[in-house]
Amino acid sequence: MIVLNIQQILKVLPHRYPFLLVDRLEEVEEGVKVFGYKNVTINEPFFQGHFPEHPVMPGVLIVEAMAQVGGAYVSVIDKIGDDRVTYFVGIDKARFRKPVLPGDVLRMEVELLSRRRGIYQFSGKAYVGDTLVAEANLMATFAEK
Repeated sequence: MIVLNIQQILKVLPHRYPFLLVDRLEEVEEGVKVFGYKNVTINEPFFQGHFPEHPVMPGVLIVEAMAQVGGAYVSVIDKIGDDRVTYFVGIDKARFRKPVLPGDVLRMEVELLSRRRGIYQFSGKAYVGDTLVAEANLMATFAEK
């Protein structure tokens, strides 16, 4: 079982504060499925403007967090070097079901569906506790820096 802590995630993802949106990875099904975790705190910079009186994590950042989980996972299992960078190719069927609030632990379940011609397809679901809060189909590729 692959488990990446924050120091290991920083080695495989180019993202840094304030855009690094995953704190830990745990492999669930070897080569196929991974859980990623994000501890959502009131100190997140996006809460200053989204929304000051009712802080809600933006849905687009939940999708980005799922993509970072998938990118970090594929970087490890396919041994993608640091001379390459992950790019989104597409996002389909994105749905946002419940708000994510300060104090929540966002658990992202990302499943690798296919890899063809350098394009990776994922199914992503985000949960707070047992409640599904968002889901999307994601596509990404790795390109030279």
